[in-house]
Amino acid sequence: MPDGFKSLREVYRSEPQLRNVRKIVKSSEVVLDFYKIFPDLEKIAQPQKVDKMFLKIKVENAVWRSELKFKEQEIVKKVNHYYNEERIKGIKFTN
Repeated sequence: MPDGFKSLREVYRSEPQLRNVRKIVKSSEVVLDFYKIFPDLEKIAQPQKVDKMFLKIKVENAVWRSELKFKEQEIVKKVNHYYNEERIKGIKFTN
């Protein structure tokens, strides 16, 4: 590559103006990869979005919401471990 040129990957990773784009992509990845991380939750939970580092999950009913709330910290750790960085801080459950 000629001197002074950067690859798109370098520009994406290093340019401060793209910080918001990187945040959006990272939060979208959490939603898209949710069932790769938790295949057993596919029938009871639907990831909605990540907002301010909180993953919003829609659950089938109040019983499952209580069960998942009990395992919230475990879920957060597993998601962050999957990406080797802190992507979420907590979870908000809805019916």
